[in-house]
Amino acid sequence: MKRIIKIGIIGFGVGGNTFHAPVIHTTEGFEISKIRARKESEIKLARQRYPQTLITGNADDIINDASIELVVIATPNNSHYSLTKQALLAGKHVVVDKPFTITSADADDLIKIAKQEKRILSVHHNRRYDSDFKTIQKILKGNLLGRLVEFESHYDRFRNFLKPGAWREKDEPGAGILYDLGSHLIDQPLVLFGLPEAVTADIRAQREGTKATDNFELILHYKNLKVTVKAGMLVSQPLPRYILMGDKGSFVKYGLDVQEAALKADLTPHTKSDWGTEPESVWGNLVTEINGVQFSGKIQSEVGDYRGYYANVRDAITDKKPLDVTAEHARNIIRVIELAMQSSNEKRTVACKEEFI
Repeated sequence: MKRIIKIGIIGFGVGGNTFHAPVIHTTEGFEISKIRARKESEIKLARQRYPQTLITGNADDIINDASIELVVIATPNNSHYSLTKQALLAGKHVVVDKPFTITSADADDLIKIAKQEKRILSVHHNRRYDSDFKTIQKILKGNLLGRLVEFESHYDRFRNFLKPGAWREKDEPGAGILYDLGSHLIDQPLVLFGLPEAVTADIRAQREGTKATDNFELILHYKNLKVTVKAGMLVSQPLPRYILMGDKGSFVKYGLDVQEAALKADLTPHTKSDWGTEPESVWGNLVTEINGVQFSGKIQSEVGDYRGYYANVRDAITDKKPLDVTAEHARNIIRVIELAMQSSNEKRTVACKEEFI
């Protein structure tokens, strides 16, 4: 049996209590040793769910604990750099929630420190383990669409008001949905197609009274391939989650991966037997020609499982296996965001040139 990695989680808001702790708790090889929580509601929830875990109000209690190997940072975006740096210099392996950092320069610094300290540094791009994304990977690997010419993905919501006190909606660096949802949307085409040649972007604040980005459309330019990623907060009717078009056919998929809704309903892989399995009602539709035979119909979604992310981090620490989500890859996502903001501000397409590592 593999050794147990003790984890300290800094931050127990929605990110910490919904997307990190339940997944870590149900992934073999981990023990949640300490949680930093500050709000009374978060402290109460942490004690209720993890009675054997020490709850603290101070991040230093986790970072300076010699028994903790891995620190998970699930705090507001503007604290990612400082807390990650502190944890790395204390000799900890680190998982930091997306977005990695606010600037690519900060990301470069953290990558340098992680190499210097010989520590694992990864960014929580869990959407690679969505059922729909895994299905798309299978379709592309099987060449079911022929030569792909367009790839479009959406992450839309409808909320026509601002949440009082919500840091994501404040007028400050790292706020807004380009950093939040955009990090996920940009990650996936970079996994599928590599780094783009250029970026064209339209970034807006559409809701009355908001100054933070709440709508964006990015075009990532590849040779013979157009990739569009879009998100908005004023989308009241479902739009396709994915649209893929090739010279042999197309694939269209509605609906979000079911794991997020399950986690928000306090379900886990230990309490839900069909974890990550999408109902047939939201399977994607494929229209294509395979070996001269026309096909039109639904394609069963692959099973999603966010535990795959943490299982990979565990294996990287214990068995020195390669990371699925490297800090360098996450840094390139931040650089795409920076180039997108430049493109939108200057109203032009921006070439990527030597922008990536």
